[in-house]
Amino acid sequence: MKRKFRFLYIVCFLLCFLTMFNNLTTAMADSGKVYLGGMPAGFSLETKGARVVGICDVITNEGVKTPSKCADIRNGDVIIKINGEEVNDAKEVGESVKSSTEHIIQIERQGETLIKNIIPAKDLNGEYRLGVFIRDNICGIGTVTFIKNNRIASLGHPVIGDNGELVKITGGEIYSCAITGCVKGEKGKAGELRGVFAKDKEIAKIDKNLDSGVYGEMLSDYDLSKLESIEVGRAKIGTAYVKSTINGEESKLYKISIIKTDNYSTNKNFVVRVDDEDLLSITGGIVQGMSGSPIIQDGKLVGAITHVFINDPTRGFGISIYNMLDN
Repeated sequence: MKRKFRFLYIVCFLLCFLTMFNNLTTAMADSGKVYLGGMPAGFSLETKGARVVGICDVITNEGVKTPSKCADIRNGDVIIKINGEEVNDAKEVGESVKSSTEHIIQIERQGETLIKNIIPAKDLNGEYRLGVFIRDNICGIGTVTFIKNNRIASLGHPVIGDNGELVKITGGEIYSCAITGCVKGEKGKAGELRGVFAKDKEIAKIDKNLDSGVYGEMLSDYDLSKLESIEVGRAKIGTAYVKSTINGEESKLYKISIIKTDNYSTNKNFVVRVDDEDLLSITGGIVQGMSGSPIIQDGKLVGAITHVFINDPTRGFGISIYNMLDN
């Protein structure tokens, strides 16, 4: 009797294990597929803090004053708080400056937090000014790599500020974009795609700017049915294809070669060379705006274009798809 129960117990255990294994492998198979990108997109990132992009004088009834210079505010500084209140754009800076009394400003400069005291100047229109130009948003053109679980992944590299550091963001939008032209790349000078944002065709809300790219949540009305579903895989040395858009809104596959791999880098996991004659004739190789263009090898999505070699626009870096997943 004991042997019979032991046998039944083993059978039940094996059935449960096989069921769990089947569910697990199904889940793994599902998680290994994404919607392939390759379409151009317009990016508008809302930055954390108000970045100073210029210093200016203020014309007052008492002559020319330079509040920012007197307070040692410099080009590239990021104003985080004024009198203890957070500010993120030019409008909030203006609303925080209401008098010619001393204001306490918290700034970030090259990773260091500093406190400055500044006395705004009243201009000829009666407005109080700090004597700074503020950049509100960062805008640019790039390429969507893939969409998975309603999350969009793009660029394959971070958006960097004027100081060379990753830009801290509070949000942003991704829009549909039509490519209108291209500046051909050449040795010593990167080329670029030129396009027009469709501000009435927002496709996603940006919420992350990471070393591996820009990510966001797709809008609920975006139609995924027109996109190709593709498995992901690891890149290897050999022939591959990059999917990009260099004319209008139509994306195409262009032949490239993966000539070196490095699985330990953050976003420079392999070196690619453009072999496609059509792409070379139009762009000269890899140009700005192609960042995020999916790389396909053996029918699988293995990564995305991230950087171009300035001294050789036919070559550049790519990021492994595994460094972009689940963000």
